[in-house]
Amino acid sequence: MNDIRRTILWVIFGFSMVLLWDQWQVYNGHAPTFFPKPVQVDKAAAGAAKDAAVPNPAANAVPAATNSTNAGASSAAVPTTAPAAQGERLVVTTDVLKLTFDTEGGSLVRTEFLKHADLNDKAKPFVLLDDSKERVYLAQTGLIATGTALPTHKTVMAFTGDKELKDGVNELTLKFESPVTNGVKLVKTYTLKRGDYTLAVKHEVSNNSGAVVQPQLYQQLVRDGNKPAGESSFYSTFTGPAVYTEAKKYQKVEFADIEKNKFEVDKQADNGYVAMVQHYFASAWLLDKGVARENFLRKVDTNLYAAGMITQLGDLATGTSKVVDSRLFVGPQEEKILETLAPGLELVKDYGWLTILAKPLYWLLDQLYGYIQNWGWAIVALVLLLKIAFYWLNAKAYASMAKMKAINPRIMEMRERLKSNPQQMQMEMMKIYREEKVNPMGGCLPIAIQIPVFIALYWVLLSSVEMRNAPWMLWISDLSAADPYFILPLVMTLTTLLQTALNPAPPDPMQAKMMWIMPLMFSVMFFFFPAGLVLYWITNNILSIAQQWIINVRMGVPPQFNLPKFK
Repeated sequence: MNDIRRTILWVIFGFSMVLLWDQWQVYNGHAPTFFPKPVQVDKAAAGAAKDAAVPNPAANAVPAATNSTNAGASSAAVPTTAPAAQGERLVVTTDVLKLTFDTEGGSLVRTEFLKHADLNDKAKPFVLLDDSKERVYLAQTGLIATGTALPTHKTVMAFTGDKELKDGVNELTLKFESPVTNGVKLVKTYTLKRGDYTLAVKHEVSNNSGAVVQPQLYQQLVRDGNKPAGESSFYSTFTGPAVYTEAKKYQKVEFADIEKNKFEVDKQADNGYVAMVQHYFASAWLLDKGVARENFLRKVDTNLYAAGMITQLGDLATGTSKVVDSRLFVGPQEEKILETLAPGLELVKDYGWLTILAKPLYWLLDQLYGYIQNWGWAIVALVLLLKIAFYWLNAKAYASMAKMKAINPRIMEMRERLKSNPQQMQMEMMKIYREEKVNPMGGCLPIAIQIPVFIALYWVLLSSVEMRNAPWMLWISDLSAADPYFILPLVMTLTTLLQTALNPAPPDPMQAKMMWIMPLMFSVMFFFFPAGLVLYWITNNILSIAQQWIINVRMGVPPQFNLPKFK
């Protein structure tokens, strides 16, 4: 009875330490790992700041205001000459995108992915960029110059172009033309292509002011700090801005770090990109390599943040114009497509520190899918290949476990006989291990070597947008969602317990009890994990049990189930 009480106390202590650590993370400004709470967008503050002008570039500030509906505050205001008229919302569709533009600034204020359904309502397309009471997430561009007001994302522009990509046409062109502001005009031209999530964006700046001007082009993504809708409380994925340069590579920044101004990114560069990242999807501004830019991240307003880049256009003489070409990616994190768009863009699909293992695993999974045409069976096939690759390592581990099981009766008898003399018990145990040539840790090292590979595979399955709405069979219609009937988690729990029962029971009674309690606690989380992850774990368990059973039989150690003894 005392052992059970001690076990329960240890479990409570373990959970307490985890929760204390989680609260320490919150105290230090990081997002909670468990049960994260969304922060509401401060619409009152955003609305009060909607008339704020673009900051003065001479003060080394960056543009931060949002659109006419949700504008952010700025630190140094310059009077704006934008027309007082309200912008008009225009809906443009291609075969893969339904986009909403605002003629105020020619900003992109909503993106719907026609090939990706919303997880909560399969009849609706998934929405990434949005400007509503639930979400603020916008793509904006404009001009700034020292001491001169120029067309910005708050300037109402005239629209020309088609609103629908017609059959047999592969491109759709949209043009937003600003009024002349202090002699300077900005024309934005978006080019959309069939089957493409990348918008080519051309900014043409014309100067007829009668004097030389030095405009700067800013391109930014403005987003609230909330987690995406439907984010799981049992596992956390990164949401926030990221900056990539060849010098410092991929740098992701938490919103909390922007809040505290505790972050370091490569500010000056002539390569790379600035992005906003969330689970499965991303947006990014891409400039050609060789074009100098200044990257920035900053807080805009309460729970509103901006990530972008500023490009110097140099001296623009009167009667001349200059063009800057860039691209805006808004789409799913399909690794093969991201690799073709810009160096390092595939890193928005974040595998963490195990990227070096995860990338080849994804490649192999993708190759298997090419043959099987079912992501669920591709997962099963990949785990099977990994078990074959690690067969001899597993064989050594299970052989060591079989030897331990063979001598376990002798160990248990000795422990009972010498329970009043712990020191002699330990000496006798080591003597038995030497005589039988058994290494009690022999089963751990081969398994420990494989752990990074299976953790990397875990992140591959968790991060791959291909799992969204991907069916396996029967009732599993979405490998990225939890099993609606909890059948897979129950099977996973049973296989975990069966595998535990086949292992030799530890000599120490407390360890033996913990060996059963920990798998049960671990299995509970899988009731809320995506079905694809649970399927991967079940396959791994079943193959491990089969291999362990075969090795035990070959070594003459009859497989037996060591059931727990809670007394």
